[in-house]
Amino acid sequence: MLNTWSSLRTTLLKSIKVFSPIISTGCPFHCTTPTMATTENKFSLPERYKGTEYSVWVEYIQLAIEHKPDCNLGQGFPDFPAPPEYLPKYIAEVTESNHLMNQYTRGFGHPRLVNAIADLYSKLIGRKLDPLSEILVTIGAYEALYCAIHGNVGPGDEVIIVEPYFDCYEPMTISAGGTPVFIPLRNKSNNPDSGSSADWVLDPDELAKAFNSKTKLFILNTPHNPLGKVFTYEELQVIADLCKKHNVICIADEVYEWLVYKPATHVRMATLPGMWERTITIGSAGKTFSATGWKLGWAYCPKELMKNMVIVHQNCVYTGVTPIQEAVARGFEREISLLGTPNSYFEKMSSMLQPKRDYFCQVLKDVGFAPTIPEGGYFVVSKWSDLAHKADLNSENDSYKDFKFTKWMTKNVKLQGIPYSAFYCPQNKPLGEDYVRYCFFKKDETLSKAESILRDWTGKQLPSSHL
Repeated sequence: MLNTWSSLRTTLLKSIKVFSPIISTGCPFHCTTPTMATTENKFSLPERYKGTEYSVWVEYIQLAIEHKPDCNLGQGFPDFPAPPEYLPKYIAEVTESNHLMNQYTRGFGHPRLVNAIADLYSKLIGRKLDPLSEILVTIGAYEALYCAIHGNVGPGDEVIIVEPYFDCYEPMTISAGGTPVFIPLRNKSNNPDSGSSADWVLDPDELAKAFNSKTKLFILNTPHNPLGKVFTYEELQVIADLCKKHNVICIADEVYEWLVYKPATHVRMATLPGMWERTITIGSAGKTFSATGWKLGWAYCPKELMKNMVIVHQNCVYTGVTPIQEAVARGFEREISLLGTPNSYFEKMSSMLQPKRDYFCQVLKDVGFAPTIPEGGYFVVSKWSDLAHKADLNSENDSYKDFKFTKWMTKNVKLQGIPYSAFYCPQNKPLGEDYVRYCFFKKDETLSKAESILRDWTGKQLPSSHL
């Protein structure tokens, strides 16, 4: 970790050099030029953001830019036209047919969109939702998480975070003044080198001990990123009972709700007995419609929980992009009418992705990795350590083995993945060091390219594979 921070420090120093002419010459109105020491002290990062500076995405996107891997399976988005064919057409129709679609809309959510979201989830959770008081539309699920955490957490509050975790949970908790409390999923498989994401479970005793009178939030991610675990009803019930016992709010990050592979099924936390009253559910149009660049998310919950979130939202971005919201609303209206039929995009997504998952997991097995077969999402976490002898890890300056491995692979094998320990707190990073995360939501040619790269690297002759 020290070397990672050393790398970050180098990047920051480069940034300072870029701005040094401005600092040295002072302002254009001939104000007194402050000394560097005074400037650094006055304009240093506010204390609430200290400890949140590092981002694995910033580092690995820069790594890809510098070393140009032939196959990038790091970031989670499709590299082919994956959104339903009607979605881009709606954008064109929206902006051409009504000039008001280019202007501001309702701050907490475009009226047509919140009504569509209310219609959909009223059906899915068996409870009538009020579109105006129980739904908030945000700039991506990221902002919905920010509003949920910052609207409920302050100094002295504790937030339970399941590891591995999507990496924004921790810095959002810290910047809100809260204290993260980490509890890891543990691989209970009899054969940990090969298994399913269902094998990774919470220890009941560890889980119970994580709750106390200071616990304010429990953050649940199902289907899970990066592991692909889909929590069962029984697992959710254990969490729900503890939330009710200790009067804790559950943030249910369910952005991959439609990406579930049979026989697994997605259970929404808000549907469990007594949990609607204390659950904030997060959704994403980027994941639901495979359009990550649209950056549109939402949250739904009782109005008593929503009131804090909307205050954070109105003092942050206030309102979202009108034409995007209108187009997504039309997409929802179409999909609601098709639910339960073969023509539903929501229903077809997992069927389209499952062959890609199976193909790529088989490729990984064949060359010597040990993939954990995901029940949901579009990532596969795979053990790489049996292939460590084929990589020169000593050439990489980092404290964690998986960082060394993924950096060496990016530079020398030209295949990029994400180090799994990035999704753990410092004390639990050893639990993730032997694994790497790859995204398989890619066109067939990309996955075939990954197969070719891995075959050449390992020298393993793979059988003919066809997607």
